[in-house]
Amino acid sequence: MNFTRWSARLPGTQRRTAAAQAAIKARAQSTETSGEGKDDGGKNSGTGRTGDDGTEREGADGTEGNGPDPGREPTAGPGATPPTAEATVPEQAAPGRTADPYEDSADAPTVPAARLSPHAEADSASPEEPGSAAGPGSAAEPERAARQRRRAIDALPVRALLGEVPALAAVVHGPEHRIAFVNDAYVRVFGPRPTGAAAREALPELVELGLLPLMDQVRRSGRPRTVKSRRVPPRQQASGPRRRAGYYTFTCTPITTSGDSGVLIFAADVTDQVEAVERLRASERRQREAAVTLQRSLLPQELEQPDDLRVAATYQPGGTDAAVGGDWYDVITLGAGRTALVIGDVMGRGVRAAAVMGQLRTAVRAYARLDLPPHEVLQLLDGLAAEIDPSQIATCVYAVHDPNEGRLSYASAGHVPILVRDPDGTVHRADEHTGPPLGTGGWLHTSGSLPLPEGATAVLYTDGLIERRDADIDEGIAALEGAFAGATGSPDIICDRLLRALGISEDHDDDVALLVFQHPVRSGPDAELFHNAALDLLGGTEAAPRARAFASGVLASWRFPTELRDLGVLAASELVANSLQHGTPPMRLLLRRTDRRLIIEVTDGDEHLPRRCRAEPADEAGRGISIVATIASAWGSRRTQGGGKSVWCEFALPGR
Repeated sequence: MNFTRWSARLPGTQRRTAAAQAAIKARAQSTETSGEGKDDGGKNSGTGRTGDDGTEREGADGTEGNGPDPGREPTAGPGATPPTAEATVPEQAAPGRTADPYEDSADAPTVPAARLSPHAEADSASPEEPGSAAGPGSAAEPERAARQRRRAIDALPVRALLGEVPALAAVVHGPEHRIAFVNDAYVRVFGPRPTGAAAREALPELVELGLLPLMDQVRRSGRPRTVKSRRVPPRQQASGPRRRAGYYTFTCTPITTSGDSGVLIFAADVTDQVEAVERLRASERRQREAAVTLQRSLLPQELEQPDDLRVAATYQPGGTDAAVGGDWYDVITLGAGRTALVIGDVMGRGVRAAAVMGQLRTAVRAYARLDLPPHEVLQLLDGLAAEIDPSQIATCVYAVHDPNEGRLSYASAGHVPILVRDPDGTVHRADEHTGPPLGTGGWLHTSGSLPLPEGATAVLYTDGLIERRDADIDEGIAALEGAFAGATGSPDIICDRLLRALGISEDHDDDVALLVFQHPVRSGPDAELFHNAALDLLGGTEAAPRARAFASGVLASWRFPTELRDLGVLAASELVANSLQHGTPPMRLLLRRTDRRLIIEVTDGDEHLPRRCRAEPADEAGRGISIVATIASAWGSRRTQGGGKSVWCEFALPGR
């Protein structure tokens, strides 16, 4: 940094520099004058000196012959300090102080324009300094114009400003809110209003909107208040496009004058915004309805009603968005009075989760037709889920109710546990035999069972019913157990009570699927419609005649029509004969009737399932299963737990 250049701008430096330069000039002039005086013989050593043209001139200070020559460059005499090469800057006025135009103005040298900084040039042209003239192109011109514009705006009257704004504006004063001013926009919407009238009589629109109490509160408290999106009905006295209904946001602002206080009522038209919001809400509502319709179309449209169970289910979509959930349930009649009950949950939301859910539900129904044990069904689903979408995880519970055994066998893939309530009100949690979710692979699922006697009730559900963000899931299950223990009535009523007890409403943030089934206690006339009869067969040639005689007697006691009784006896004979030929002891014949069908079932110790095949005319065997399939409404076979198989057929009762 050049210290000389910058030090010249420090306060006092310019005066000292100017004084030093003046002293140098004086000494140089004095030396020159004395030399000339000696050469001229003292002729010019008096009060004046003669110039080159022979005339006598005055000194620079107004006296004759005493000051330095202003027209000549001073030269340093012997021993004198030479002047610096850097020019000095005149001393600037200190901030906040007006520069003295006479201070250091005569002797201080000036700085060339090329050495001035832009800030110095701007300061030198400032109109605040005396002697500076601001021309048309000076830097002070824009600032002066801005000040003039601000003064013009400040001079505008408030009445003119409020009259020009497009929003509605009205000014009232006094405790009765008498009208002081209404602008043209207010008149176009509500019509003309008389000045000086009380607001209760002259401003009925504010009374209808309920703004008078708010205006009283604003006047007393001195704080502004706002009410948003108030609907203003159309009025006959209104003009222009505002003869239709509109929406306005009203802001009441207190006004205080020297002698009174009032309220400024400012209303902004938000009709377009409100209508846009309504259109958006209607669009979201339509999208949500479409999503819920899609979700429900993937669920059973009507639940199958088994003969021995009462079943009800409900689905509650979560949230208000249009995303589709992955919760699902199903009820599948397996034949021979057995029923499969399924519930599952595909993690996540959206069309992809719904698509995976639909494929899994279809696969479950297909696997259920094979009449496999619950753990084998989940094993097949596990592999299928990994093939459908490895990134999707699903949970599932598959349970089978067998009325002959009075038990519920089940298997779970990462799902929340089944709850069973005994007839005495005790609630059991089936949390065993639970494996990882579907799609993980590498796990062997197992099946378990628990009693489901007459009078017992069970519930299957998804985690949306019990899971909360601020609580552990075990707390939710415990809350469900408590609610389930006190929920009585039909399955439909129990579903509603559980949803209310767990706080499930329309704005719940997760989907909820709930499946409730009961094994009812039958008494009176209903009890006469449900009967069971069984016969153990040891094999041998007498087994078939015994089976025919047993079936004939039992069906006659049940007062079946003769045609149905004969068909039942023929079916029992063929199934027993097939078991005697292809099965192994022990064998058993089971006859069962419900209010809708007759069921004939034969079990044995062999695991090979029979198949219906086409017999040639010359074949003496192989027609038994074909005969049963022809005369019965349905037939099937399955492997039994512990080894062996069961072959069954059904006959629909007349009028059912």
